[in-house]
Amino acid sequence: MRTGYFCSLMFALLTSASIAAIAAPAVPAESGKAPLVLGATSSVDVAKVDLNSADAATLQKELAGIGEAKAKAIVAYRETNGPFASVDELLEVKGIGKAILDRNREKLEVN
Repeated sequence: MRTGYFCSLMFALLTSASIAAIAAPAVPAESGKAPLVLGATSSVDVAKVDLNSADAATLQKELAGIGEAKAKAIVAYRETNGPFASVDELLEVKGIGKAILDRNREKLEVN
């Protein structure tokens, strides 16, 4: 009986401590640091990936949501159907949907 009561008390104590730690206010920013600017655009150009010349390893490394199988599918589609005419043609590749295309549109180009 004592062990069950002790375990219940420890559980309540640890749960309360956990909730208090999560609900604690964030530490205010130090005044010596530069302010954070939200919504600022970067002046650095993003390196574009050419759909017509990139190999499967490059596609896999540079594009979000593209694994080995999808990268190989892109290269196979290009070899079967010829070079891509536009970035939107990537939707014709099996496994590539609108969400993946929209996520990577800024990184893609067709030359």
